Amino acid sequence: MMKKAMKKLEALLELGGMKKDIIFLVISGIALVLSILKVIALPFDMAWVAIILCGIQIILEAIIGLVTEFDIKADVLVSLALIASVFIGEDFAAGEVAFIMQLGGLLEELTVARARAGIEKLVHLTPQTARLIQADGEKIIAAQDVKVGDLLRVLPGETVPVDGVITSGQTSVNQAVMTGESLPVDKTAGDEVASGTVNQFGVFEMKAVTILVVFCPCAMVLATPTAIMAAIGNATKHGFLVRQGDALERLASVDKITFDKTGTLTYGTPQVTAVESLDETFVKEEIYRLTAAVEQMSEHPLGKAMVRSYKAEQKKAGREAALPQVEAFEMLPGRGVYGIVEGKKVLAGNEKLLAEQEISITTEGEQLAATYSEQGCTVIYTAVDGKFAGITGLSDTIRKESKAMLGQLKKLGVEPVLLTGDHENAASTIAGQLQISKVYANCLPEDKLNHIREYQARGEKICMIGDGINDAPALKCANVGIAMGVVGSDIAVDAADIALVDDEVKEIPHLVALAKRMMITIKCNLSFSMGLNFVAIVLAITGILNPVVGALVHNAGSVLVIINSAFLLKWKMRK
Repeated sequence: MMKKAMKKLEALLELGGMKKDIIFLVISGIALVLSILKVIALPFDMAWVAIILCGIQIILEAIIGLVTEFDIKADVLVSLALIASVFIGEDFAAGEVAFIMQLGGLLEELTVARARAGIEKLVHLTPQTARLIQADGEKIIAAQDVKVGDLLRVLPGETVPVDGVITSGQTSVNQAVMTGESLPVDKTAGDEVASGTVNQFGVFEMKAVTILVVFCPCAMVLATPTAIMAAIGNATKHGFLVRQGDALERLASVDKITFDKTGTLTYGTPQVTAVESLDETFVKEEIYRLTAAVEQMSEHPLGKAMVRSYKAEQKKAGREAALPQVEAFEMLPGRGVYGIVEGKKVLAGNEKLLAEQEISITTEGEQLAATYSEQGCTVIYTAVDGKFAGITGLSDTIRKESKAMLGQLKKLGVEPVLLTGDHENAASTIAGQLQISKVYANCLPEDKLNHIREYQARGEKICMIGDGINDAPALKCANVGIAMGVVGSDIAVDAADIALVDDEVKEIPHLVALAKRMMITIKCNLSFSMGLNFVAIVLAITGILNPVVGALVHNAGSVLVIINSAFLLKWKMRK
């Protein structure tokens, strides 16, 4: 009977929801200000408005917790403090405590709501339908109804509904949602495809092998001391949006920062990094021009990157960026493209394309291609009029500030680690150029998660920096998550504690150093406050310190702590 009454009381308190809480807080805040200023003569202290609107709810919630679950938590202790304050005539103190507690509760509720919205976005990314192939034709079914062994068809532009193996067809699949790879991967019969990845072009059929969804909940904490607020203000000026109050406190103690490669340490878009002519008939620039020309009608991301890079280089050199027209264009899924450019029959694609046309690659060409592949490049082979002519290498390019940034982190005692979905050659090349000793390649979202958990199991504190949907679970489970705000996905930003608004990774060492400085300031503030209070108590006991002087000492101490914290607003890292 009592529990039913408590449930009805709980439902009554929830009426009006967050909107009611905000209105009550605004009214209570105004009342407390009026209580201080004493601008309205009333038979009661205006602080009673805050006690009624905020304090009674706290007391009732404490009673509900005690009666229903015998749950003794902060509400119970705060309720005792409120009642005691009222009995001894400290009405303003009671109203102030009630207001602060309700404000903290509201901020925590808003934080949880934002986290819940991020998880809902992850759920919406899950494919909703699948094309089931049956004896009497094709049928659209819910993705959750797919069974292991079902034969499915995936059309161009569609999301792969479940994990499976291609049984027929050729295509290129954008796996960024799973691996973070900047380049699409060619797939054919026998290759595995993952749920959530996108079919770029080409129809293929697949057999479902498993249906898997992974979530990683993480706890959220709220803390807002003056030093943290000042440090957050400083971080904002350097392009960081701190979304969790205690994120900087956690960042100050991290041992390692794990980086996603694509879009974080690199720009995340493939660019032409090498062109080689292997036919003396053509100079290097001609190979580049013919390859870009035949690729200009391609829908493949590599083809688009080729054209974009060519035009950018021509404009930079002050030359005409226009490409010659291509005729009789053909898109050859999983292999490359064909077209006639200025009367020449041009093929551009992978080794398989040239093999099908019985065009042999020279030994020098194979050696160069192997060298560029080891450096993490994707190689495009070009043939003109039935003869192998040259190769072009495309790769993701390192941000110019990445190396210096990592060097500064090492000086701060933080070790960088590379977690990437890219293949080992690309990962090793980037790590070598950036002098990162610990590298994990071919990482799926759960692999990144497991590597972070392994470090945490050894007692190490980890910060994760990433930009993609595939980084969201790792961002959530790391001690601190930092997302790239411009190139990053909404889900990655929602999962992170901190967002780098302008993607200037060079500011990351400043943020780490600021967090460490903030902790020094907090420790100084605490030591000073405790020392001052101890001295004041001793002097008060001996009768040397009277109540008026005590109040002045108390307020002076608070001012000094605030001033000390305020220095963080303009603090800069020493180079």
